[in-house]
Amino acid sequence: MDPFAPKPNPTKVATKWALIATGVSIVLTLAYQFLNIAQDSPARYLSLLPFIAFIILAQIEYRQVLGGSITFGQAFSTGFRVALFAGILGAIFMFIYVSYINPDFITQAMEAQRAKMAEKGMTDEQIEQGMKMSSKVMGPAMISFFAAVGSAISGAIISLITAAIVKKDPPPFDGEAYVAPTDATV
Repeated sequence: MDPFAPKPNPTKVATKWALIATGVSIVLTLAYQFLNIAQDSPARYLSLLPFIAFIILAQIEYRQVLGGSITFGQAFSTGFRVALFAGILGAIFMFIYVSYINPDFITQAMEAQRAKMAEKGMTDEQIEQGMKMSSKVMGPAMISFFAAVGSAISGAIISLITAAIVKKDPPPFDGEAYVAPTDATV
C-alpha cells in the first residue's frame, strides 16, 4: 500500500451496508405487519440479528479495503457509521410507515401500553394519566426520532463489541526489508 496515497474512507463501505440493513429492516417491518405479529412480540427482536451481521460485514469489508488489518477505532467508526446511516434511513421509513402505510400503528402501540399498565395493577386514573402523557409524545416525528436515536445507541454498543472482535493489527515490523543507510564518514 502506497504510504502517500489517501487512506480509504469507511463512509462508502458503511453507506452500502446501511442501505442493505435498511432494506432488510423495511422487509421485516412489512412482514411483521402482514403476519400480524404484535408490536411487543419478542419475535421482533430477531431483526437485531441482521443489524449486527451487517455491522460486522461492513467492518470486515473495510478491513479488506485497508489491506487486511484494521484498528479498533477504524472498526468501531465503520460499524457506528452503518448504525447511524441505517438509523437515519430507518427514521425516514418509520415516518412514512406510521403516517401512511400503517396509520393504526400509534393506536395499536397505545393500546398495548394500556394493557401493560393494567397488568401491572395500575389504577384507571394512573392509566389515563400515563396515556395522556404518551399521546403528547407519540407521533410519527417522535417515533422516527426515537428510532434514529435507538439505532445510533444500539449501534454504538454493538460496534464497540464487534470492533474488539474484528480488529486485526498489522504485523509488527520485522526489520528484514530494512536496509541500513551507509555512512561514508565511518
